[in-house]
Amino acid sequence: MFRLQSPVACVQRVAQAQLRVTSHARAVGGAACRTYSSQPETATQTDQPIKKVMVANRGEIAIRVFRACTELGISTVAVYSTEDRMHMHRQKADEAYLIGKGLPPVAAYLNIPEYIQIAKENDVDAIHPGYGFLSERSDFAQAVVDAGIRFVGPAPEIVRKMGDKVEARQIAIAAGVQVVPGTDGPVSTLEEAQQFCSEHGFPIILKAAFGGGGRGMRIVRNKEELNENFQRATSEALAAFGNGSLFIEKFIEKPRHIEVQILGDKAGNVVHLFERDCSVQRRYQKVVEYAPAPELDPVIREGILADAVKLAKFVGYENAGTVEFLLDQEQGKFYFIEVNARLQVEHTVTEEVTGVDLVQSQLKIAQGNTLPDLGLSQDNISIHGSAIQCRVTTEDPGRNFQPDTGRIEVFRSGEGMGIRLDSASAFAGAIISPHYDSLLCKVIAHAIDHRSAATKMRRALSEFRIRGVKTNIPFLQNVLHNEEFLSGAISTHFIDQNPGLFNFIPSRNRAQKLLYYIAHIMVNGPCTPLPTGLMPAEITPVVPPVPFDQPLPRGFRDIFVEEGPEGFAKAVRNHKGLLLMDTTFRDAHQSLLATRVRSYDLCRIAPFVAHNFSNMYSVENWGGATFDVALRFLKECPWERLEAMRKRIPNIPFQMLLRGANGVGYTSYPDNVIFEFCKVAKETGMDVFRVFDSLNYLPNLILGMEAAGQAGGIVEAAICYSGDVSDPTKTKYDLKYYMNLADELIKGGTHVLSIKDMAGLLKPQAAKILISALRDKYPDMPIHVHTHDTSGAGVASMLACAEAGADVVDVAVDSMSGMTSQPSMGALVASLQGTELDTGIPLEKVFDYSAYWEQTRQLYSPFECTVSMKSGNADVYENEIPGGQYTNLQFQAYSLGLADKFPEIKKAYAEANKLLGDVIKVTPSSKVVGDLAQFMVQNKLTPEMVLDRAEELSLPSSVIEFFQGYLGEPYGGFPEPLRSKILKGMKKVTGRPGESMPPLDFAALKLQLIEKFGKNIPVKDWDVLSAALYPTVLDEYLDFRSDFGPVDCLETRLFLTGPKIAEECEVAIEKGKTLSIKPLAVGDLNKMGQREVFFEMNGQLRSVLVKDNQALKEMHFHPKALKGVKGSIGAPMPGSVVDVKVTEGDKVKKGDPLVVLSAMKMEMVVKAPIDGVVKKISAEKGMSLEGDDLLVDLE
Repeated sequence: MFRLQSPVACVQRVAQAQLRVTSHARAVGGAACRTYSSQPETATQTDQPIKKVMVANRGEIAIRVFRACTELGISTVAVYSTEDRMHMHRQKADEAYLIGKGLPPVAAYLNIPEYIQIAKENDVDAIHPGYGFLSERSDFAQAVVDAGIRFVGPAPEIVRKMGDKVEARQIAIAAGVQVVPGTDGPVSTLEEAQQFCSEHGFPIILKAAFGGGGRGMRIVRNKEELNENFQRATSEALAAFGNGSLFIEKFIEKPRHIEVQILGDKAGNVVHLFERDCSVQRRYQKVVEYAPAPELDPVIREGILADAVKLAKFVGYENAGTVEFLLDQEQGKFYFIEVNARLQVEHTVTEEVTGVDLVQSQLKIAQGNTLPDLGLSQDNISIHGSAIQCRVTTEDPGRNFQPDTGRIEVFRSGEGMGIRLDSASAFAGAIISPHYDSLLCKVIAHAIDHRSAATKMRRALSEFRIRGVKTNIPFLQNVLHNEEFLSGAISTHFIDQNPGLFNFIPSRNRAQKLLYYIAHIMVNGPCTPLPTGLMPAEITPVVPPVPFDQPLPRGFRDIFVEEGPEGFAKAVRNHKGLLLMDTTFRDAHQSLLATRVRSYDLCRIAPFVAHNFSNMYSVENWGGATFDVALRFLKECPWERLEAMRKRIPNIPFQMLLRGANGVGYTSYPDNVIFEFCKVAKETGMDVFRVFDSLNYLPNLILGMEAAGQAGGIVEAAICYSGDVSDPTKTKYDLKYYMNLADELIKGGTHVLSIKDMAGLLKPQAAKILISALRDKYPDMPIHVHTHDTSGAGVASMLACAEAGADVVDVAVDSMSGMTSQPSMGALVASLQGTELDTGIPLEKVFDYSAYWEQTRQLYSPFECTVSMKSGNADVYENEIPGGQYTNLQFQAYSLGLADKFPEIKKAYAEANKLLGDVIKVTPSSKVVGDLAQFMVQNKLTPEMVLDRAEELSLPSSVIEFFQGYLGEPYGGFPEPLRSKILKGMKKVTGRPGESMPPLDFAALKLQLIEKFGKNIPVKDWDVLSAALYPTVLDEYLDFRSDFGPVDCLETRLFLTGPKIAEECEVAIEKGKTLSIKPLAVGDLNKMGQREVFFEMNGQLRSVLVKDNQALKEMHFHPKALKGVKGSIGAPMPGSVVDVKVTEGDKVKKGDPLVVLSAMKMEMVVKAPIDGVVKKISAEKGMSLEGDDLLVDLE
């Protein structure tokens, strides 16, 4: 039966514990005290100078003690575990010895006999315990004293009393210090805990009885939580302190955590060094500490300080210690909670505000000096300003402070006036292991007051650059900006009550990620497949001079902005002379260079275009295949490309290719996706939406037109041209067909009418017939003609269109024109000079423009179409292959060693087109024809064989979906009986496919993306649209961006193939910020399948570890959890498996415990994210795991 004891009963228990008591009348705070003295020390232990000190600890506290010893002329000895053999603290000592060989990492530092042996063998005459590990173990202190070595800390008996939280509270009661209701003694069984809870109710708090630091500490608010929390707290306490006993207290809601630093000597003198506020805590572990406590009532402060001194004198406390209190802010009462009979992590802030070196004071007191000897009396200890300490840890606050491990690749600290750093493993190359505490560095700021110290701390933390492991710095910065924190009076629930502290702007980490990308290429080769043996040229294209000091000339976009789409269309129609649209920024390189031209090279030339070609109708720079390729292969955001180009060309309209109801994708989407896409595209910088449908299917066209118009864009409805209106034998797509379709598009509200000749089939005579008919019927409608120059007749056809009444034709700059691209810009400009159709474009500027692209094209040699295509070919009039697809098909044949088969493929294309009913051929319908053609060639099928065997053939999915109706309905209907044979009863879509699709929930999709990627990179609204169109491609792109950052700042050759060893590269990551990068060497393969790649960046040595993908294929590693698969559950942090809670075949509910992990002395229960059945368990007890290693598969 538990009960709260009276002070008399407590004294009796203390007496029964055979404490040696001496009585003397010493008034503290007006109360008489009974003082408990420590054991008398021998003459060999005191009053003699300390010559050599061993620190029975590791890390920054070991170094802190070494520094104090060095200043006092004392030699130093370090100990280190096998895991710490490369740690900095062993290098800072005069001597260093391995301890605990063969023992687990933590156990190595708990090996008392070996400490004594090392000390004896090496003439150590004092041991400092630091904090943690054995610092509060009385048996360690006793062993040190028994060995004739001085223990730098309180006497063993005091360590025992204060280390036992139960006995410490009994002594506090006896001393007249108020305590929180709690258990009489340590609790080791669940039954005892249940008994206490039944008497005192909830909430309660479980604490490790023999240690602190938040280990083994849990709040329990109801009986349902007691069992699991008791087990976890016991396990943590046992692992951290070697004893799993717990102490139970009633839990005080929203207290303030105030602690008092004390110093005592053997003569019975005790002083306080004022208080510290440690209320900023998570998991009961202090994160930010500061001194003095702001906004603390002076009466309460004096009471707390007096009680701390009273208790210290009552027990005869010697050396440094901390008396901790909880302040109930609502009641104005404070309660003693414990004494830490050691140096605290946060002792630094006290040193800063008092000027007292606590470690040196510890050492001098251990030598036998009294406080007066040290010049320390209560009267001459005062506060000077305010100090804040932030514990920078290798924990990820975005993942519930999960410890992170790995190699620090970059470390740069913040410094300057008023900043102090205490650290050990904070340097580039340091390995952060899962075996020890996650503390990386203590940053202490000292200023005139609390707010000023916070400002100084914010500045210092902003200067830190730590790469390779996650840190809590973003969280600390949020704390330091929080107004409640700055006001000073906060509770221990501050973090819980401020969820905004966890809203982080992810670190861009651009420089290190770029190094990682370059290193990845150097080790594994290009990220973007290079289909030919050609390499990018080692050139930097010269940009023609641009008069940046002159305003941009007015262009057609200015008219659009001022007068809207209707005013723009009127201005185009009233313009004298032929207008040109430049396809160099999109369709030209799609046709010639596999759409691989990067934003880097487009943006370099963009200002020149803005200054010299302002009278262009538009620049085509977006949509179509560029959207997909930018994400998939160029690893850049197409939206960012559009935004960047808009800034550089504000005066010329931009035009994009919109595949009607297919957007910029290859399938149908819900209607709201198309409307939202157009809206965001317009907002980001798009002006003209050339809307087409791959089958000229009117319902799909109208939807795209409505979406573009509703967005406020210029609607340019396009009729895809096929056949030959000048050939009376070709009757399917005759002049009447095109005129009827034009009627419908003009009724639908198009601002501009476009003829999209995607294969270059529009012969000069056909151009005259079609354009003349349209001009005669619609004299006020602007007409725009697009073509490809595959046959070589493109310039002649476009001149014919212009003479027949077209307002705009498409061209590409000379060095990017011809073949499957567009006709030559220079040729048309020169041909029309001095005529009524003069373009007004200066020919010499076209030459300069062409010179830039002639050089730039050499950077894209790996994608050059001229490797396989040496000229255009008039056979396009027979096979009708669109320009971009013609290039791709020929290139594929070349890559597969089937160059001699290309004529056969072209023939099969024409045959496949006829099998499909002679369809309009443009993406995605052209892909259907191409897939069927390749299928026929690969399987040596004739058209007759396809018709006969259609029911048994495993046709490409694109062909099946076409016949199902997912692209819409082709003009003239689907060919029968081929359709029925292929579908064999499969679902058919009637009408417009997207019409029957439910609207996409953008908010839900964004939440999914944030859940997947938001902790690493910010998820923008346009990413949601990209995910709606290309879900898998977008996921891969964001994964890439998370790993490598934005790589579009790299020159193209560096992006594709990387630099050579010792090549110096300049990379501008933003305006005014340029990185100087020089690769130095690629290291040998290590046991983890990695290679270390060395660089010099901005004059400093850096290195990154990169997995060698080829080598990994031959090495065995633990499997990783699959990203985005909720049933594939990985380790949330590196660590070891403490327990596996399930077996294969078990049914689990969401939230059920699966596996218990331990890392950095902290345990974490991995819970089921979904309901399911345990399919496979990949973890077992005792197994060491890396982050994301597979634990359990659920299905």
